[in-house]
Amino acid sequence: MSAEKMRALLIVEDDPALQKQIKWSLDRFESVTAQDRETALVQMRRHTPPVVTMDLGLPPDPDSVGEGFRLLEQILAVDPDTKVIVLTGQNDQANALRAVAMGAYDFLPKPFEPDILNLTVDRAFRLYELQKENRRLQAMAQPDALGGLITRDPEMLRICRTIEKVASSTATVMLLGESGTGKEVLARGLHQASPRRNGKFVAINCAAIPKELLESELFGYEKGAFTGAAKTTIGKIETANGGTLMLDEIGDMDLALQAKLLRFLQQRTIERVGGRQEIPVDVRIVCATHQDLKAMSKENRFREDLFYRLAEIVVNIPPLRARVGDPALLAHAFVRRFAQEQNRGSMALSEEAVRAIEAYPWPGNIRELENCIKRAVIMADGNQIARDDIGLAVPEPDDGLDPSLDLRTVREQAERKAIIAALGRVNGNIVRASELLGVSRPTLYDLMHRLGLK
Repeated sequence: MSAEKMRALLIVEDDPALQKQIKWSLDRFESVTAQDRETALVQMRRHTPPVVTMDLGLPPDPDSVGEGFRLLEQILAVDPDTKVIVLTGQNDQANALRAVAMGAYDFLPKPFEPDILNLTVDRAFRLYELQKENRRLQAMAQPDALGGLITRDPEMLRICRTIEKVASSTATVMLLGESGTGKEVLARGLHQASPRRNGKFVAINCAAIPKELLESELFGYEKGAFTGAAKTTIGKIETANGGTLMLDEIGDMDLALQAKLLRFLQQRTIERVGGRQEIPVDVRIVCATHQDLKAMSKENRFREDLFYRLAEIVVNIPPLRARVGDPALLAHAFVRRFAQEQNRGSMALSEEAVRAIEAYPWPGNIRELENCIKRAVIMADGNQIARDDIGLAVPEPDDGLDPSLDLRTVREQAERKAIIAALGRVNGNIVRASELLGVSRPTLYDLMHRLGLK
């Protein structure tokens, strides 16, 4: 089968004879058809065609263009890159121009010339492929800001896309999640993906510094401001000027210092401890905490006005136990890293060790997993890390049922979970994963493509 034949084309036309004529004219492509808006949207989600030809007059009112324009809007909402070619009547140029203004690729009058239709569709496919290749090359040319994050979990991948989207803005970002979930990795990724990447990334743990010293650490101090202040010293905020400042565990900050931080966020100027001069500072704030700041603000333990100033963009990071396939995936990566650091040569996890890692709930999240694997690499007798080397107390399995009763949803969830778990267990080896799942390699590739897994 030729490459052109494999290219999916959606034909939306309610007239069976005309639909057949269009399909016959475009027999070089693998065409799917739809007679109305609802069917067209189902075909869009099922086949994700790069190119669509459509009539504006669709049921239930073929004499009106309302249903056609509604479909055009929904197609572009599903995939904005789709090239939509509108087929219109000879005297319907106004609606054709309106369709192009809404995002359609081109329009052709009916009755159409088969050669012109073929040429237009072929150009649409070529433009779609060119834009796709251009995006791929741009992605290769730019360093991956979140390259240090290892995950296959759909929710974590969605969070990565969110970080990439907000990186170019000036919004203050709040990262919420349990200790050890990778908040600093995401904060560094946000900095690297932002226009401030050439500036400094400065992190300070508000819980690790006594409240009496935290103010001078953040804002700096003038010479003679207090006993022992032998020289003027700039604080973390000034150090991060032109870059990004991460305030980790901000929920532990003293209320009095919260007021001073709020003033800085509002005015973007600071005063050093013992100083009177206002110093302008251009810095982006990223804060992180495992605490519920909203609940703390209701209990007057955290300033409500500061919370809303910091929570312009809120990112909730799931714990490791909720990330399907990630514990095993991370474990393999940690084994490679620590084996190299400890000069242990090539080491690998046994199947029983991987199963134990998958079954354990990891209350300490990635930090606990990292420490566990490092200890196992050091203590293992040979080149294979056994379950006993891991030393985990694995709980009994939970046989709870999925509350969803929709068979398609249940099947897709089960397939997704099984594939991600298999890939994590075998460290991303497609051949071994297909053997583990009991399917052929092409079938596994098809399933991964349909479920959006890479």
